[in-house]
Amino acid sequence: MSGGPPIRGAETAGEGTGMDGGHMQIGEVAARTELSLRTIRHYEEAGLVVPSARSQGGFRLYTERDVDRLMVIRRMKPLGFSLDQMRDLLEATDRLDTAGGPAPEEHAALLERVRGYEEAATRRVADLRVQLARAEEFAATLRARLDRAPGQ
Repeated sequence: MSGGPPIRGAETAGEGTGMDGGHMQIGEVAARTELSLRTIRHYEEAGLVVPSARSQGGFRLYTERDVDRLMVIRRMKPLGFSLDQMRDLLEATDRLDTAGGPAPEEHAALLERVRGYEEAATRRVADLRVQLARAEEFAATLRARLDRAPGQ
């Protein structure tokens, strides 16, 4: 994180990624999140993340909080969560993080929503572990077959 002036230029992973007042251009965000520029723009169009500001040249500027949101999205995607589910979880966590926080009854309901996503994620991780074990068994079966093959 440099404290120098922003570098103006093309929005690519390697260019235009200077920091200014805590803001990052899309290229730096892409590098940090390991998401493509196209994917970040797609999530923006879907309303999951909105650039916190724009540079004088019109480039999207993101904050650390925006990067955190994208990381939540990136972690949810391989678990099969839909864009609507991602949006719902982000809305719940945003509301929980609001200064002053929600009223106690809303707070409890929001925590229950987040808990539901945590439970769903845990189930999906368990399912993926089973799938991975099956895939490893399959690969081992193929290796064993190749090891037994004549001429090997």
